[in-house]
Amino acid sequence: MIKRITVVQEFLEQVDSSHCLGCEDDFYNGKNNVGVAKCWHFDKAELVMRKQVDINQRPPWNQEPIEVPDCYKKKGFRFYPIERTC
Repeated sequence: MIKRITVVQEFLEQVDSSHCLGCEDDFYNGKNNVGVAKCWHFDKAELVMRKQVDINQRPPWNQEPIEVPDCYKKKGFRFYPIERTC
């Protein structure tokens, strides 16, 4: 008996420059005077669900997750996987 395996590719939403707003590296998406047109993370970035945690916030971290690029950085915040609570 031959078993057939069906491969299903999950659709990943493409990151566009609107997802980069607020990121420290958004400066490199053409918003500079040094001639850099695109952030070096942009082409390989994927959207993920993360908890945005203030660096001064004590656990537990129970806030709702948000969708951000996996390379997203913001001053004063850390982005943790949704399973993590401390």
